[in-house]
Amino acid sequence: MSAQCEITAKQRSGTEIGFFERYLTLWVFLCIITGIALGHWLPSPFQVLGRMEIAQVNLPVAILIWLMIIPMLLKIDFGALHQVKEHWRGVGVTLFINWAVKPFSMALLGWIFIRGLFAEWLPADQIDSYIAGLILLAAAPCTAMVFVWSNLSNGEPNFTLTQVALNDTIMVFAFAPIVGLLLGLSAIIVPWNTLFLSVVLYIVIPVAVAQFWRHWLLKKGGTESMQRTQDRLGPISLASLLATLILLFGFQGEQIMSQPLIIALLAVPILIQVYFNSGLAYLLNRKLGVAHSVAGPSALIGASNFFELAVATAIVLFGFESGAALATVVGVLIEVPVMLSVVSIVNNTKGWYETAIT
Repeated sequence: MSAQCEITAKQRSGTEIGFFERYLTLWVFLCIITGIALGHWLPSPFQVLGRMEIAQVNLPVAILIWLMIIPMLLKIDFGALHQVKEHWRGVGVTLFINWAVKPFSMALLGWIFIRGLFAEWLPADQIDSYIAGLILLAAAPCTAMVFVWSNLSNGEPNFTLTQVALNDTIMVFAFAPIVGLLLGLSAIIVPWNTLFLSVVLYIVIPVAVAQFWRHWLLKKGGTESMQRTQDRLGPISLASLLATLILLFGFQGEQIMSQPLIIALLAVPILIQVYFNSGLAYLLNRKLGVAHSVAGPSALIGASNFFELAVATAIVLFGFESGAALATVVGVLIEVPVMLSVVSIVNNTKGWYETAIT
């Protein structure tokens, strides 16, 4: 995976790329290894942090996500949101992928791999539960982390905010029916408190803080003051991303060490689903002549998952020790490194992409 995705914006602005940013890919993998090792050998501190949650939403992770996305949300100008209507094709592609393709493609992949190719290596009594967890993961579009992916791909921030808001609204009405259809359940118990709290924590609060801060910076020192602030916050945002990785992998360190084969097998359909859906969204946007700054976040939003909601729903429906819960946790574990690889692909193919729309 190239480090190009982390440094594209700085290259375009002509500023010097720091050592920390240049080798971000290396730091990501070191943090994954560190998290797994610490979670396995020193589980107690991670258990304490893991219990700091409300409605299945982990508060330390929420704080780190704030530190990641608030600097990116400073770029959003609400006065320019009306321009998003110009990107209606990108919005349409993302909605199509998120709601008409992703849950159903994951159900098919679960059937092919978990019930078919990998069945002999998995506990027979958990196969249905594993597939259910994969479907829950795919049926919930990502909310917070897409701001990170959009920023790393130099995406259009107003489009990203609008798309996330649309997905959150649709999710309230469509999540339960789609999951119920694919799982064959007559009634899905959606943890509404988790859904509501996640939207408030990951969207409402950071957007409000960023807009208040943006207004204050522009009033105090204009665009130069805001740019200086964003430059200073950049390392904090990246450090928060790495700290989040250590926490997420530390929370599951013991489980990873005890069930490596099962986790590896569950990761296969998730990986295929991410690359398939992001690639399909990217190609559809190119075919429709959508700007790269919109196609990038469109592809990334179409591929990433709202893992907090998926994990909470799996626990409510099937129990904490179920295969469904484990499958959603695998989604959590591979989300960041896999999405970074998709960002890298989006950035490295910009020249090829734009040959079709220029």
